[in-house]
Amino acid sequence: MKEKVAAALEKIRPALRADGGDVELVDVKDGIATVRLTGSCGSCPMSTMTLVMGVERVIAEEVPEIKEVIAV
Repeated sequence: MKEKVAAALEKIRPALRADGGDVELVDVKDGIATVRLTGSCGSCPMSTMTLVMGVERVIAEEVPEIKEVIAV
């Protein structure tokens, strides 16, 4: 499942990088994906929206087994 989540992140990564940010997969355990927003995304006040509307949405579409995405 970790490989599927990593592949899903590759789909959103270009958009994040275009704004000077990125996303890193920390872990996948018990249906929960843990990610870290880095670069500009790590300190952006809109990072919560990026996480929910971008990262979480893409992961949910690609890997329906993931129940939750948490940023650390």
